[in-house]
Amino acid sequence: MSSSERVAVFIDGANLYAATRTLEFDIDYRKLLAEIKSWGRLIRVFYYTAIVEDEEYSSIRPLLDWLDYNGFSVVTKNAKSYVDDTGRRKIKGNMDIELAIDAMELAPFVDHAVIFSGDGDFTRVVEAMQRKGVRVSVVSTLATKPPMIADELRRQCDEFVDLTQLIPKIGRDPEVRAERIRKRSETKMDLE
Repeated sequence: MSSSERVAVFIDGANLYAATRTLEFDIDYRKLLAEIKSWGRLIRVFYYTAIVEDEEYSSIRPLLDWLDYNGFSVVTKNAKSYVDDTGRRKIKGNMDIELAIDAMELAPFVDHAVIFSGDGDFTRVVEAMQRKGVRVSVVSTLATKPPMIADELRRQCDEFVDLTQLIPKIGRDPEVRAERIRKRSETKMDLE
């Protein structure tokens, strides 16, 4: 990546979270931001996620506040809650259209777009941005079973970056993860 390129980054929060959980590492978003800034002249970095409004406490709120305060453009919408056929409560909060619209609106102003998602629904967005002269990289992983990256998206993008290659640069210290998991389990026990 060239340091003179105008770069925009689009992070599908739910997809990235699922990938990091499967790969068993946590992202240090301070390190991620530093890594992104090394890729070129950063125009904008978006983080997309749905939130559940009726929850008394949401573990994602502190992250969203930190991202917003530290230069990320945080895009949220309320997740929809429904009960499936088995009677279990499910949450649906797809942010694909928001990411696609922002990517297409920024296309005339960037040389390089980086999408953190393996969702095959973004294949057409990648193709449309390429037609506008934008180079598109996708960050996801092949290391999981099944792979988190849709084959058609990986083939369409100009460059595929496996998330496993970024772990040394953006991963949180594993001891911090272990401590977080321990605290989370203690909190669950306190609530019961």
